[in-house]
Amino acid sequence: MVQLTPNPSYSLTLRLQIPNQAGMLAHVMQAIGTAGGSIGQIDLIEQTRKELVRDISVDAFSTEHAEQITEAVKAIADIKVLNVYDRTFNLHRGGKISVHSKIPLKNQGDLAMAYTPGVGRICTEIAQNPDKVYSLTVKGNMVAIVTDGSAVLGLGNLGAAGALPVMEGKAMLFKEFAGVDAFPICLATQDTDEIVQTIKNISPVFGGINLEDISAPRCFEIEARLQKELDIPIFHDDQHGTAIVSLAALFNALKVVEKSMTDIKIVINGAGAAGVAIARLLQKAGAAHIVMCDSRGILSTSRTDLNSQKLEFAVAQSGGLADAMAGADIFLGVSAPGVVSPEMVRSMAAKPIVFAMANPVPEIQPELIVGDVAVMATGRSDYANQINNVLAFPGIFRGALDCRAKTMTTSMFLEAAMAIASLVKPSDLDAEHIVPSVFDERVAPTVAAAVQRAARADGVAGN
Repeated sequence: MVQLTPNPSYSLTLRLQIPNQAGMLAHVMQAIGTAGGSIGQIDLIEQTRKELVRDISVDAFSTEHAEQITEAVKAIADIKVLNVYDRTFNLHRGGKISVHSKIPLKNQGDLAMAYTPGVGRICTEIAQNPDKVYSLTVKGNMVAIVTDGSAVLGLGNLGAAGALPVMEGKAMLFKEFAGVDAFPICLATQDTDEIVQTIKNISPVFGGINLEDISAPRCFEIEARLQKELDIPIFHDDQHGTAIVSLAALFNALKVVEKSMTDIKIVINGAGAAGVAIARLLQKAGAAHIVMCDSRGILSTSRTDLNSQKLEFAVAQSGGLADAMAGADIFLGVSAPGVVSPEMVRSMAAKPIVFAMANPVPEIQPELIVGDVAVMATGRSDYANQINNVLAFPGIFRGALDCRAKTMTTSMFLEAAMAIASLVKPSDLDAEHIVPSVFDERVAPTVAAAVQRAARADGVAGN
């Protein structure tokens, strides 16, 4: 049985009243450890001669596990649990973003320039010279993060309100990692035509559109139509962000195992937005042998249930995921938890690479195949080699906005992937270090510069 790893997603703070006696805190630590919790920060809140009040932060691996830890502490004689805080819920309380004015309004003159009557001059200037909207408003640094809530993370169709916390988080990442202003827009419709028209109607405010958590196959049509009908870059992060970071990681993983992109057999499990985008970008990067699977098995030319995106990758082989993985060099999972067994991994070619990116539970737990894989990656932050889209999308939009790109191109995606991969120095490259840290300050500027070069080479840059 695999031991699940506590992580900050299920972090809680226990506020405890503890007798001011030697050894009492040790009893608490032992109870938490025995219950499988991971202890973090310990703060002293109050102290008297008789009692202490302490806050103890603890990571669990599920809501039920957090409750078990709490009950274990409550069972200690003379320890009183004053309160239990869910740290993740507390972090989100009241929302994670806000709008702040860049300019102080301290007197009548400031107001007259920032608003009426002075603002009228700016409005007239933009009306007469529409291109000035980029330099005289927020448009040049503003991205809309648009969703219909139909495919939120791995949780499914949660609707517009259920998707909002993700979009808020995305806006934070844009700002923190690339200085891009972004605003969440969650649409109360899942009709393709309505979504396209709504985005077109709001587009004057934004220099780019980041589509997020829209289910396949509608996401393909929405992106294609918007790319055709708008003159600002459209980027579906679930497709292209995942593909870019996966390719960056694969570039370096192949160096570790000394294999060539043109020679390897790649199996992709998951034929939705991310899987299709990964396959397309891998082909552009030189991959020639790709077998894709969905929940019904290999996308085979013998099947009659494939949509146009899946038909694009249909092969003569048929069978299930286990059949596809036999002899494969690479497994890329963007599918569902636990669908890969250790036996499937052991059936792969020598020095296999496994990217099990389903979140929060991967297609196979890394602990199950220690020694059976040459390189292992997941979408989680508590394992080595996290395939995280934040390595891509902030820098991609930074570069696209800065050169006023009119669209996104495959070359921009390829250059972004190569830029990310390049940040791992040869001396640092190994099986547990194939991508840079998401907190590496070089990532966004390096990706942005690569995107600008590609945009100019493709003739889609506006300045």
